[in-house]
Amino acid sequence: MDLTEHCISSEIMAQGGLLTVKRDTVRLPNGNTSHREYVMHPGAVVVVPVLANGNVVLERQFRYPLHQVFIELPAGKIDPDEDVLKTGQRELLEETGYSANEWVKLGAQHPCIGYSNEVIHIYLATGLVAGKHQRDEDETLEVFEVKFEDCLLMIQRGEITDGKTIVAMFLAEKYLQQHGK
Repeated sequence: MDLTEHCISSEIMAQGGLLTVKRDTVRLPNGNTSHREYVMHPGAVVVVPVLANGNVVLERQFRYPLHQVFIELPAGKIDPDEDVLKTGQRELLEETGYSANEWVKLGAQHPCIGYSNEVIHIYLATGLVAGKHQRDEDETLEVFEVKFEDCLLMIQRGEITDGKTIVAMFLAEKYLQQHGK
């Protein structure tokens, strides 16, 4: 069964520095037409940085759309023509000051398939080396570390609700279990 919807026309409803909102007219598989509104996003990378002692490097950061502070893993958007691994390496250093000697791609997620084309690439970073963060002028956050197991408990207790962090932590847990780390 062909479930594909085909674009007949497309218009930009709004455009900013990060996001573009589009409205397309589409032909449905049954031949009818409909409209689809969605957000174009450049994509992002989230990193699970695990220290030699087994602790995870986390961040507290105020997120304006929800007007609250969230606990999350280091992450950031992919710059134009940037390799996703380079994005992860750049964001880890910028936000936390850490660099990593070992990188493993754990997978990817599409967090908002009903209204966005965003994809978030997920990496595990180990062999961490401390350095100086290189945050943007408009970036304020607190970096701290938590035992891996405690981080999973924080998810279960609802202290960590960020979707990319939850997915990344569960993928990292499975990877580390399977590889005896």
